[in-house]
Amino acid sequence: MEIRRATTVADVVAAERLYDGPARRAAAERFLASPDHHLLVAYAGPEPVGFVSGVEVTHPDKGTEMFLYELAVDEGHQRRGIGRALVSALAELARTRGLYGMWVLTDRANPAALATYRSAGATAEEDCVLLAWTFS
Repeated sequence: MEIRRATTVADVVAAERLYDGPARRAAAERFLASPDHHLLVAYAGPEPVGFVSGVEVTHPDKGTEMFLYELAVDEGHQRRGIGRALVSALAELARTRGLYGMWVLTDRANPAALATYRSAGATAEEDCVLLAWTFS
């Protein structure tokens, strides 16, 4: 298994079967154009088998941290450490960029995600409430 950063729209599209839906070219171009957006893809041979995306978030009194936006591993490749490797690679990228931390939200009822994040060094800080706005 090899992890590489997606740097082209073709890289993004090649992994689209792992996303919630098809890649949108304009969104992929905008994502890749931002130096604060990161997409790391795990490959088994030439085939993408997992990805993690992260976005750097900066606040004036805190500095910059990495928000782990999404993680997915192909069902046939799960439970092999690929998710942990992707999370660890994103954390290492954050460290090398001088960020002070990394965070993620997941469902309490998602034991696979919780196990993956914990195995990569994360700890549950406290109970959180997610409030969301949906814009049409």
